[in-house]
Amino acid sequence: MALAFENQTEIVQPNAAIEIRGISHHFHIAGSHLPVLDGIDLAVAPGEFVALLGPSGCGKSTLLRLVAGLERPTAGSILMDGVSVDRPDPSRMLVFQDPTLFPWLNVWKNVATGLDARGLLKEQRGRVDKTLALVRLEKFAAALPHQLSGGMAQRASLARALVNDPALLLLDEPLGKLDSLTRMTLQDELASLWRRAGFTALLVTHDIEEALLLASRVVALTDRPARIKQIFNVDKSYPRQRDDPDLIGMRGRILATLGIERAA
Repeated sequence: MALAFENQTEIVQPNAAIEIRGISHHFHIAGSHLPVLDGIDLAVAPGEFVALLGPSGCGKSTLLRLVAGLERPTAGSILMDGVSVDRPDPSRMLVFQDPTLFPWLNVWKNVATGLDARGLLKEQRGRVDKTLALVRLEKFAAALPHQLSGGMAQRASLARALVNDPALLLLDEPLGKLDSLTRMTLQDELASLWRRAGFTALLVTHDIEEALLLASRVVALTDRPARIKQIFNVDKSYPRQRDDPDLIGMRGRILATLGIERAA
């Protein structure tokens, strides 16, 4: 899929199918086993946006790390386009809650770190410029991280992931520490970015409204060890409206599924 920017340049973005089969996982803590995930089965179609919701500490972020290949599951398997995930790969990029930019590098060099580490920067410098344009940071390429707002820093973090043309973008509460207005703006921008680029996305969030605005499916998880409690299909076109009665009604159903009073 070719993606047009405002400056009419293009970048090619693939997508991937993900199969999570019978994933269970536990941690070894002080000589004992702490179960975190229990029998997770989930298939994500190419180009789909799926959100994971559940109680704090239930294992959502751990599942993202397993899909990213940063850890191996205790049991079960994860496949990407039919191939077992057993190590990190640039085709799967993980974006964290904190931008974690290198403070001594400007925005351009921060975004370029992945290409540089893979020995591709000399031949593919243009990709950095195109990706900065994609996230509307081209005018801040020379800025240092401390000169950016929180929202701009998170855009730079997204650009650092997207410059690698990932087939799968893993988002671990990437907007969780932003103020409400910036978060709302970036929710809209992230939805637009995904729609134009076509990558597959898996989002961890505690914000039900955010999940409903972005995802085609919302997966509600139980408390630790996490199991899938219910999957909600969000059959609404984009861009979505926050005051959509259907989304408001679904928010109430998700709250009930998670055991939270509607008024919360």
